[in-house]
Amino acid sequence: MGIMEYDLWYPKGNDLVIQAYTHENCAGSVDDHKSTTGVIFYIGGLIVSWLSKKKSSISLSTTEAEY
Repeated sequence: MGIMEYDLWYPKGNDLVIQAYTHENCAGSVDDHKSTTGVIFYIGGLIVSWLSKKKSSISLSTTEAEY
């Protein structure tokens, strides 16, 4: 294993927009019922980073309705 270095180059003087989007699948996987969270980052319309992670635990709940 080694260390990798990356540089980001962008045009000088341009207004760059930084955007981040997140998503969570609360329903979970059909196999283990764990939800998944994801995030993606853009700079100037280009993807620079992303992450997707499955939760380590599940929550069970019940709801009771009164009529």
